[in-house]
Amino acid sequence: MHPSRPRQKARPESGLNWNVRVWFPWIDLHSHTNESDGSCSPARLVDEAVRAGVDVLGITDHDTFAGYDQALPEARARGIELVCGIELSTKLHEHSVHLLGYFLGDDGLRGFRDWVLEMQASRRERNVRLAARLQELGFHITVEEAQARGRGMTGRPHFAQLMVEKGYAASYRQAFDDYLDESAKGYVYRSEPQFAEAVAQILKAGGIASLAHPVRVKGDVAAMMPELCDAGLNAIEAYHSDHGAEETELYLGLAKRYGLMVTGGSDFHGLPKPEVLLGTGCAGNLYLPDDLLEKLREGKPYAPLT
Repeated sequence: MHPSRPRQKARPESGLNWNVRVWFPWIDLHSHTNESDGSCSPARLVDEAVRAGVDVLGITDHDTFAGYDQALPEARARGIELVCGIELSTKLHEHSVHLLGYFLGDDGLRGFRDWVLEMQASRRERNVRLAARLQELGFHITVEEAQARGRGMTGRPHFAQLMVEKGYAASYRQAFDDYLDESAKGYVYRSEPQFAEAVAQILKAGGIASLAHPVRVKGDVAAMMPELCDAGLNAIEAYHSDHGAEETELYLGLAKRYGLMVTGGSDFHGLPKPEVLLGTGCAGNLYLPDDLLEKLREGKPYAPLT
């Protein structure tokens, strides 16, 4: 426990009623470093966790464990419990669906890490085609420029940063909406693993496979749940900065109905998403129950408070 941090936080006993104050860790299981599309180095992210009062931090960089690996010694030195995680881009019915993998045990991940390296190769190949496509649209952007920002895990967010810096887009969001999103004119296909394959790989490695920010999934998530669960999905990210109270209750209800574990986090990126704060989300809208991590460790579905 860090002596300079406030250790009391309100805990909702039912719904959104905050009426009891107790001592418990502040948990955030979804964050990114500059080893994928965040702006903070792994060490700086640990600093941010200390500053924000986050005791349990999950690093879930896209298609890489590099940020987690680098942050681990610093986290141990600073008294932060670091949760090993990853965020994978998968394909489901021709749409990209993000999947979180969490590895809470001590089992080796060598086989899974080798599989992830294959995902990284497909990402690099896509980046070459994306740069060419943007050049066709009249934008003077090279893959080398994007790689200078994204290093080993360059992706669309780094191209979006360049578009803003060069005046081709007014904002990061506009760059995606007008040019880089799946339905935009600059989008190029990336070879992604099928959703069921990615779930199987996570489970084979002893991990927890959680549907990331379900509010962003195209289509009716509730109607899709039987198919997702048949594929082996065993958790859902009910708590997220993009979720309002209504969405959170919906996803908690789905977790209860299908016997899923529950995960959650801010999806902190730093400068690319300055409105999202580590530990508290957007304008304080993020709250993770104190026993959530314990439920995950035990492999138990999370039962919402009623």
